[in-house]
Amino acid sequence: MDRALLERQLRELPIVQYEFFPTEQLVFSDKVRYICETECPQYNTTWACPPAVGSVAACRERCLSYPQALLIVTMTEVEDLENMPALLKTRSAHEEVTRTVHGLLREQGIEPYVLSTESCEICQHCAYPDGPCRRPEVMYPCVESQGILVSDLAERFGIDFMAAGNVVTWFSLLLYEE
Repeated sequence: MDRALLERQLRELPIVQYEFFPTEQLVFSDKVRYICETECPQYNTTWACPPAVGSVAACRERCLSYPQALLIVTMTEVEDLENMPALLKTRSAHEEVTRTVHGLLREQGIEPYVLSTESCEICQHCAYPDGPCRRPEVMYPCVESQGILVSDLAERFGIDFMAAGNVVTWFSLLLYEE
């Protein structure tokens, strides 16, 4: 990979921060999955979320099969952090950045395993559980669906996870092997 080229390209995007690191630094926890099960309305409704993504152990194994990770972070301001529908609408800009970075890696011959913010809203109605994903090439499982502690990444890399005001922080991970 031409990392210097990639970093120049990343700096041209509306990314607040990016970090390269070995996937062995990822922290996985069943507690994250518990939050999915008990608090997320997307649980058991899409191929991008649990239980469809597999157990935390299976996700850990899949993620660690890629030795390197690229974390990208975007931030956006919303009028009201309590307005979840409006907040979630800002996610599309982050997903577009994630798709762009995915394309940049592919241009260098790298096919990453991409994790993002999606609980997948690509199709009007997900085929899960009755049929296979209709768009697996553009469906990115949610970072947290894998059991990954995003708060650990934020702390490790000095990312203000809970920025002041009405700022939302979005994270994506692109796992890869050179």
